[in-house]
Amino acid sequence: MSMYRGAPTHSLWSGLRHFLSHGVITLLAVAIAFSLPGMANYILNEWWPHVERNPNLLLATEIALASVLALLFNLAKIAWDHRQGVRIARLASLMYARNAGAGWWSLRREQALVRQLPAARDAFVLTLTGHDTFVADDSLLRGVIEKAYEIRVMLVNPVGKALRERADSLPPDITVLTLHTEIEATIGYLSGMRKYGKMVKLKFYDEEPFWKLIAIGDYIWVQHCHSGFAVKQQPEFVFGLQHREPRHGLFVPFYMVFLNQWNDARHPEYDFDTNELVYRDASGKETGRAALGVPINGAATPLPSSRGLRAALDSGAALLRRLAPERTAEL
Repeated sequence: MSMYRGAPTHSLWSGLRHFLSHGVITLLAVAIAFSLPGMANYILNEWWPHVERNPNLLLATEIALASVLALLFNLAKIAWDHRQGVRIARLASLMYARNAGAGWWSLRREQALVRQLPAARDAFVLTLTGHDTFVADDSLLRGVIEKAYEIRVMLVNPVGKALRERADSLPPDITVLTLHTEIEATIGYLSGMRKYGKMVKLKFYDEEPFWKLIAIGDYIWVQHCHSGFAVKQQPEFVFGLQHREPRHGLFVPFYMVFLNQWNDARHPEYDFDTNELVYRDASGKETGRAALGVPINGAATPLPSSRGLRAALDSGAALLRRLAPERTAEL
């Protein structure tokens, strides 16, 4: 399995901004250097004689000097702590992090990071139902994933024990039916992408979800699937690949988590054409098939489209409504 990694691009404005910032810093340094003799002459020959003769001015000068020194020492301490934090983040290859419910400024930073991503050949997604990533209107990475040619997705098995356990741990308004509907919408969306020439592969796992992983290019988005909380309520971390030292950082370990899950023969692959789960052995040889069906009642959920996919998604909106006679668990 190849690992395609593109180099990040730098815009003209970004280079110009760095050039201007270095120019301003250089001018300030030159101005301070040339003003030092005049400042020293003023302090020693004019200011200090007045201070010696005026006790109030001397007290004010001492207080001002103490305040400035306290401020400088505090700034130095903050800079040192930040330096340690930057060093730790660099060692972990942490490119971005935000807490759930972060403000608009944090969201803008993440949007800026997403805009800098080059078009990747492949995108790997390990998640629960895929609704927040592929279907939700506020999905941040959907447009980037759509640009990839090969998309590999792993969702929790809709008829497995893990999905029921996950639903039981969430608030009462989120039920098994809710998760089934979200998985159905995700399958419909992925089916529509296949009709647009994308190489889409989907597998299901049947364990309690632990990580949500989205690998695109040199970056991987990580969220912990904490029991009892929705994934979108969890902090989000973005790790980047260090080309010079791939062993450093957490990009490769999380990337390998996805690859190990994907290559696990226990996880069946979904056949979009027949609505069946395809089981294979460790060598990749097909050992059996079973129809995928989920007992969902009610009308199909409308699928939000992106870049003209709505027409293609309509035909795949009810893929899970056919009940399977075998390998299904009654909910």
